[in-house]
Amino acid sequence: MSTIRAWAAPAAGAPLEPFTYTTGPLGADEVEIAVDYCGLCHSDLSMRDNEWGRTTYPFVPGHEIVGRIVACGAAVKGREVGQRVGLGWFSGSCQYCHSCLRGDQHLCGSSQETIVGRHGGFAERVRSHWLWVTPLPESLASEACGPLFCGGITVFNPILLAGVKPTDRVGVVGIGGLGHLAIQFLRRWGCEVTAFTSSEAKRDEAMALGAHQVVPSNDKSAIKRWAGYFDFILVTVNVALEWPAFTAALAPRGRLHFVGAVLEPIQLPAFSLIGGQKSVGGSPVGSPATVETMLGFCARHAIAPQIEVFPMSRVNDALAHLAAGKARYRVVLKADFD
Repeated sequence: MSTIRAWAAPAAGAPLEPFTYTTGPLGADEVEIAVDYCGLCHSDLSMRDNEWGRTTYPFVPGHEIVGRIVACGAAVKGREVGQRVGLGWFSGSCQYCHSCLRGDQHLCGSSQETIVGRHGGFAERVRSHWLWVTPLPESLASEACGPLFCGGITVFNPILLAGVKPTDRVGVVGIGGLGHLAIQFLRRWGCEVTAFTSSEAKRDEAMALGAHQVVPSNDKSAIKRWAGYFDFILVTVNVALEWPAFTAALAPRGRLHFVGAVLEPIQLPAFSLIGGQKSVGGSPVGSPATVETMLGFCARHAIAPQIEVFPMSRVNDALAHLAAGKARYRVVLKADFD
C-alpha cells in the first residue's frame, strides 16, 4: 500500500488541484507504472466536465501514459520491472468473452477504462492489467509516445479495419490532433493522401506532413470536383459537415469512416450509398495487438506526433491551451512531482 500524488478535478469544470490517494495491494495480473509523461487528450476535458455523464469526482485524468514498470503482480506475463511502456484508454478486459477471445479486447463489454471509475495518469503512478501495457520500441522518444496510445491508435486502427491498400486514394477530414497523425500513417502506408481542412493556414502543414493535395472541407463545390474519387475517407473532426458531398466523393465500394465524435446525427440518403455499394462506419481505439503493430510501424517509418510539452504542475494552463484550440497538435505533460 502506498500514497500517490496526483492532479484531480474536485467537481465538473473545476480546475485541477493537488490530490493524494492510497492504493490497495497490487493485483496478481497488474503492473504499476511510474509515470514520466502523459498526453492530454480532448477526452480528458470532456471527462473533467462530465459531458458524457460518466465521471466520478475527485477525477484524475490522463490516458496517454508513458513510464517505467516499477512493480509486477505474481501472474503478470511478458512484462518486467524496468521496462519502458505505454498505456492508453483501456486498463483491463475480461479475457473470456467472444470479443476478447477473437482479439478484439477493446470491444469487450466488461472493459475497464483508465479514467472511468479509476484514477488516471496525471499522477506519479498508475496501475493496469499487464495485457494493456505495451513495451515501447527503443527508437521512439518517451515524450512523443503518449499521444500514440489514444490519438494514434484511433486513426491507425481504421486502416486495418477497412483493408486500406497502398494503391488506394484516401482522404483525411480535419488536420488536428488526430488528422495530423492519420496523414503520416496513410502516406507511409503508400496511399495517395488528400487532406480536407477548413483552415487555409494549415495547407502548408498538411503538405509537409505528407498530403499530396489539400481541399477545403467547408466548400461543397470544391469537394464536388472529387466525385467518385476516394476509396477511403477518414473523418477526424467533431463538427457537422456536408456528409452527402463526402459520400459522393467516394469511389464504388468506398468507405466513409468516423473517428471524430460528431454529436449531430449524420444525415445521408440511402441511395447515396446503395448505388455504389458504399459504406459508412466508425471505430474506437484498437486492441493491444494493433497497438503493438502501430508502434512498430511508427518506429520503422519515424512517425511521431507534433507535441507541445508542459510540466504537469502547469496542468491547468495546458488544459486551457487545449480548450482554446491552440494545441499544435498534441499536448504532453511531463511529471514533475519531485
